[in-house]
Amino acid sequence: MQQLTNKRIILGITGGIAAYKSAEVVRLLKKSGADVRVVMTNGAKEFITPLTLQALSGNPVHHTLLNPEAEAGMGHIELAKWADVILVAPASANFIARLTQGLGDDLLTTLCLASEATLAIAPAMNQAMWHNETTQYNLQRLQDLKGRKLHIFGPADGQQACGDVGPGRMLEPELLTQSLANLFDRGMLAGVRVTITAGPTREAIDPVRYISNHSSGKMGYALAQAAIDAGAHVTLISGPVTIKAPSRVHLVNVSSARDMLEAALQQTPECDIFIAAAAVADYRPMTVANQKIKKSGDTIEMTLVKNPDIVATVAQHEQRPFTIGFAAETQDIDTYARSKLARKQLDLIIANDVSRQDIGFNSDNNAVTVYWPDGQQDFADRSKNALAHDLIELIAQRYHNPPHTV
Repeated sequence: MQQLTNKRIILGITGGIAAYKSAEVVRLLKKSGADVRVVMTNGAKEFITPLTLQALSGNPVHHTLLNPEAEAGMGHIELAKWADVILVAPASANFIARLTQGLGDDLLTTLCLASEATLAIAPAMNQAMWHNETTQYNLQRLQDLKGRKLHIFGPADGQQACGDVGPGRMLEPELLTQSLANLFDRGMLAGVRVTITAGPTREAIDPVRYISNHSSGKMGYALAQAAIDAGAHVTLISGPVTIKAPSRVHLVNVSSARDMLEAALQQTPECDIFIAAAAVADYRPMTVANQKIKKSGDTIEMTLVKNPDIVATVAQHEQRPFTIGFAAETQDIDTYARSKLARKQLDLIIANDVSRQDIGFNSDNNAVTVYWPDGQQDFADRSKNALAHDLIELIAQRYHNPPHTV
């Protein structure tokens, strides 16, 4: 069920004995990589406690429409915008009736009205209530609504808590989770763990000065978003930048090259693909002054020492992931890129001409050539966001179809 990776799911729980199954639904959704927020009606709280669902989801449980603290920031509207899908399980006959009428008299129905997300309901009720003409009429009206993405999961047929036998049982959690996963396309990198470095590094000279470069981090951040869109679990190791990280990444902020190397090595055993998009300083001052260096003469001498090569270190790790490097060059791009590819033992290298003023550092656009041992592919000028999605597609193809070795 890797289609659920990175998906934002609101699980609505209404009052009914089947609410006890909702705890297992939360567990399975989390296990599948989804981010889950639980919304309960007052009736639901009579059957299962918010504390149980908070512990399983890892997030606060919402159950009050007019919560002064949350509504100071229009909390229910933000929650409605947050969701990719709303699953109501169990969906009682009462909830279905109120939903059909367009009521917003509690938090759950208000979210359903305010959200443009896909809505799925899992009916759960006594078999007589399920067969009742009013219930069937309400369900038909919901299915006839134009412009609303609505899915009805179940109900199942069998023994009910009241002793009756017939349709009305909520689907089992495993089947519900699979049904929800089937609403989404399987991403090219569904369930794959991707670590990306981005931005510049800063190498301290003294407490107020440092050596750095013009990298904005835009390419690495765009790759992180594209990998998320492809279904990957993404860790973004970022040097100092001024742009906001994608909301579904695990962000690790670093400053120096050695900080970035330490963070990368911590992630290496846990990642499948490593993309070194950061512009890491090649050298750092041998010594860092404890106090601000005062201006004294016309010249100053500083000894620089070589920084560790992060991507080469990762590529030679005993738990080596599929490793991709970047080559920012100003001349002989093909020669230098292929040399780095072989010397650093990379699977792919992405090279661009940073001598051009219209692409590369600090620009919103880029043009690159991707090299691998027996081939290459050119990507002409385009936005970094568009390029990132094209690159992730190529990386996924190469990752899933590695060259055969003798």
